[in-house]
Amino acid sequence: LGSSGQGEEGRHREIVEFQKIVGSLIELVDQLAKAAESEKMKAIGARNLLKSIAKQREAQEQQLQALIAEKKVQLERYRIEYETLCKIEADQNEFIDQFIFQK
Repeated sequence: LGSSGQGEEGRHREIVEFQKIVGSLIELVDQLAKAAESEKMKAIGARNLLKSIAKQREAQEQQLQALIAEKKVQLERYRIEYETLCKIEADQNEFIDQFIFQK
């Protein structure tokens, strides 16, 4: 009977030890799951930030393209105005020269 009691006691200790190991393993897996979830949330946050930055850059690029187009139109207006003024200047100089030579 005594040896049977020691066998049960040994088994009981093994079961308790096994339960401790399993408990530690469950705790470790739980910690790893929490860490993985935390990293996943960080990755999602980083991805969303990059998307936001990309959209901002795209909007900024569109604004700059519109500004460039506006400046090109303005430049063309100034070029035409300059050519017109050059022609007026040439006409006036020709008129002045004719006026001086008539005297």
